Amino acid sequence: MTETMTAVEITAPGGPDVLRATTRPVPEPGAGEVLIRLAWAGVNRPDALQRAGMYAPPPGASDLPGLEGAGEIVAVGAGVSDWSVGDHVCALLPGGGYAQYVTTPAAHCLPVPAGMDLREAACLPETFFTVWSNVFGRGALRGGERFLVHGGSSGIGTTAIQLAHAFGARVFATAGSAEKCAVCERLGAERAINYREEDFVEVLKAEGGADLILDMVGGDYLPRNVKALADDGRLVQIAFLQGPKVELNFAQVMMRRLTITGSTLRPQSDLVKAHIAEGLRTHVWPLIEAGRVAPVMDSEFPLEQAAAAHQRMESSAHVGKIVLRVA
Repeated sequence: MTETMTAVEITAPGGPDVLRATTRPVPEPGAGEVLIRLAWAGVNRPDALQRAGMYAPPPGASDLPGLEGAGEIVAVGAGVSDWSVGDHVCALLPGGGYAQYVTTPAAHCLPVPAGMDLREAACLPETFFTVWSNVFGRGALRGGERFLVHGGSSGIGTTAIQLAHAFGARVFATAGSAEKCAVCERLGAERAINYREEDFVEVLKAEGGADLILDMVGGDYLPRNVKALADDGRLVQIAFLQGPKVELNFAQVMMRRLTITGSTLRPQSDLVKAHIAEGLRTHVWPLIEAGRVAPVMDSEFPLEQAAAAHQRMESSAHVGKIVLRVA
């Protein structure tokens, strides 16, 4: 195996142009880790935040961006028994995905679903870990409940719509165009709301309010989300595209028994992520293999054109997932 690899690094905090191809040593797997030769890597909003200097890697993680990918295991560290050299996997990564080789805890790997290629599989970990842990874990979504997801045409949104629909929820979504709304409805949303033309608060209130809202917008959406919730409803916050600070009347939270919570995935412990992987393998992978749930693919770029991939993502013109072709 080669001793060096091509990778894309962040040369300084800034815009997409700070991403540069470079040569790095191939990392070695530590105890409990595997080394994956990546074929494809997913592109996600946290990558752009890290590039901008707003989302530092956790201690010990690679400084390279990239939180998910798919490929072939080429080496295993001490104590790894669940995976072998030659296995094809997709994996949640602590960082380092914008490279030809990456290490990650073995427990954060999942098998490539039957019938799925590595390109699609590379798009599963970050969004599916996030949606499963926040919508069904923290948010405790149940069949028959009214569920609203903002950014319905994003990677997170398209995943949340499909999974919530598959588990029997009534799904609502917001998106910024008629075309994006149509995608949301094809995926299982009973009502997609063009936020440029309609008020999601009024739409949800007419339905009795949302039992659960998944939001990555923040800003002035926070008080509007509270208004859109049904009594005893839950709001799960996973990002703040419009900022984390806003004035909010917490009397409504008390009087209507609302729950406001949230999480970020990357800083959580390896053990927590391993438990999420177990849940996905048990409850979600059978849905993928049955063809009931699949990643929505937007576009692909060569690894060396990661800057163009970031420009595409930050334009918000994309629908679904953007991937980097590594191999």
